Amino acid sequence: MSRLFGTDGVRGEANTELKPELAYRLGRAAALYFGKRFEDKPKILIGRDTRISGEMLEAALITGICSAGGHAISVGVIPTPGVAYLVKKIHAVAGIVISASHNPFYDNGIKFFGGNGYKLPDAVEDEIADIVYKIETDDTFARPTGAKIGELEYRKDLREDYTDFVISTTSEKFDGINIVLDCANGAAYDIMPKVLKRLGAEVILMGDKPDGININDECGSTHIENLRLEVLRRRADIGIAHDGDADRCLCIDEKGNLIDGDHILIMCAKLMMDVGALVKNTVVTTVMANIGFRQAIENLNGRYEVTAVGDRYVLENMLQHGYNLGGEQSGHIIFTDYSTTGDGLITALQVLTAMKKSGKSASELNEMMTTYPQVLINVRVKDKKISQEADAVKRAITEGIEELGDSGRILVRASGTEPLVRVMAEGPNKAQLDRICNKIASEIEKVNA
Repeated sequence: MSRLFGTDGVRGEANTELKPELAYRLGRAAALYFGKRFEDKPKILIGRDTRISGEMLEAALITGICSAGGHAISVGVIPTPGVAYLVKKIHAVAGIVISASHNPFYDNGIKFFGGNGYKLPDAVEDEIADIVYKIETDDTFARPTGAKIGELEYRKDLREDYTDFVISTTSEKFDGINIVLDCANGAAYDIMPKVLKRLGAEVILMGDKPDGININDECGSTHIENLRLEVLRRRADIGIAHDGDADRCLCIDEKGNLIDGDHILIMCAKLMMDVGALVKNTVVTTVMANIGFRQAIENLNGRYEVTAVGDRYVLENMLQHGYNLGGEQSGHIIFTDYSTTGDGLITALQVLTAMKKSGKSASELNEMMTTYPQVLINVRVKDKKISQEADAVKRAITEGIEELGDSGRILVRASGTEPLVRVMAEGPNKAQLDRICNKIASEIEKVNA
């Protein structure tokens, strides 16, 4: 039996793979699990992004929670890190986010946070999954009656608490900074404009009119070209883009150049090192980090540690060693001084704070790191394991590694959230990288034909 929880919760196409029946069982299982361990009527906080399927899945989750005697608290549309923050603030035993992050609108997901604001360990997810399977096959679990039946509470006011918290993470005001903000028609569409305006910034909005199906649609951090054009057209000081659930942030400098997660980490590392706030002068990153990142952090007399791809692995390393800055090239940045997970809103404020405190433009900060050419091809596959282990694929990878030698690298890995194998090559010659990646991708496609 395959594992119910993936690397970032339970995901699938809404109403086909991720059905309301499954959401109901997940809600019921969560209330049973946390109720047994913490309290008779466990408080479970629920937030979602703007997808059309979000309300349907939320209703099913709430029904499941209440059927097991839980106390469901709905905050409505809110960034994923908002749930991580609020679950601790209101002393809930768990938080649930309904979102598929940067995926298209027809996908959705359900992921859990513990009462400490951290994502649940694999072992706990597996225990909840076991209850889900038992509910599906033979639901003999107790059903409370009378006053013990669960209840639903709407707390949209809690979104203002999260807004205040985000603002508190910077001591700077951003008067005079002209920002183009792309909210991806997602979870940040209401809160982030308020944050920036309350801090004095001049804000030009994009992706702030969600209709249920336009989340991540040619907007946000996964489609950043439109933001680049708008920054140049408006002669803005910086562009900021979030993904659908706003746990990520990417930026565009005033010259139209991308500021990806690697560059953001360098900017924030320098900001923190200047005041002695970067623990052990160390940044945690992943195997996807550009070679230029490694050179830049060393030029700052800092150091880095490398993990597998995935924010949970970055955070695991940070907590194990006490580091307070880490992240991914995708713009998922974690500041453990403020948050238990990646927060795109806080990340954006830290970039703006770096600009304000240094007196430098976004492009000047961006130039602290030189990005080596990097080619990434996503190949849709039927079987991730076969796609990576086929002899022809291995041979193409080996040939590419030998051709690049010490001047570059190749990384082929399966996506943890989508049916994709990602082929990445990095080095000084883009044409060479294109050819090598296309060769590997072609062999993977043949395996899946």
